[in-house]
Amino acid sequence: MSVSLKALSLASCILAGPLQAHEFWIEAEDYTVAPGERVTATFRNGEELEGSALSYLPGNSNRFDMVMDGEVRAVPARIGDNPAFDVADLPEGLLTIVHETGNLFVTYEDWDSWARFTEHKDFAFAQQAHLDRGLPETGFRETYRRYAKALVAVGDGAGRDAARGFEVEFVAEANPYTDDLSDGLPVRLLYGGAPRADGQIEMFARDAAGAVAVTYHRTDAEGRAVLPVEPGTEYMLDHVEIRPTEPEREGDAVWRTLWAALTFATPEA
Repeated sequence: MSVSLKALSLASCILAGPLQAHEFWIEAEDYTVAPGERVTATFRNGEELEGSALSYLPGNSNRFDMVMDGEVRAVPARIGDNPAFDVADLPEGLLTIVHETGNLFVTYEDWDSWARFTEHKDFAFAQQAHLDRGLPETGFRETYRRYAKALVAVGDGAGRDAARGFEVEFVAEANPYTDDLSDGLPVRLLYGGAPRADGQIEMFARDAAGAVAVTYHRTDAEGRAVLPVEPGTEYMLDHVEIRPTEPEREGDAVWRTLWAALTFATPEA
């Protein structure tokens, strides 16, 4: 293995651990581009729309596609690409960038970290469930997988978002670049392909001055929510699901989390 590949592999191992509790998203350099212009987008991991730029590593990626006019194509990324998405001469319309990571792991060395994480992501019940299962309060592992989507307007940006087959995902039920959003942006949250009722949506909004606001919303019985949005703002939606897992050997994960993210921007008024 070359020195550069060794460095990339080491970076992926480092980033898989301490950044687990942070959000992962796809951030476009520009969410509206002219036809024929290059579209670039970066994998990011951090908090409140500030985070490290991650390189594309095939070993950490289970799926990396782009969708236009219903056609799904693999992103022509190479190991180490940063930005991970860098594609020119795309057809006019709504571009959806989709990325699914492989399985990653984190070890909890103290109970407080687990408690803060479960409370933040709306499954504090997992704390008592953990104890009821007779699991240790320190030194236990969680496995997690990320499912991220980004919506980018190429030219007129016309088109519709749709479910892309992720285990958990957001679907925008209006086009943020072409539709009237004065009453908000309707979105649907799916889990296992079915509507996720009463799910928490954490919404991050960054205005033109760079200020970031965080608000929380909940889906209805059909997995839907209408989110208040403002012109000229970048948004990221986040939702996390948790499942218990049964370890087959010592050191196996005892919990599994699935993370959904959707990023987009609203045009200036």
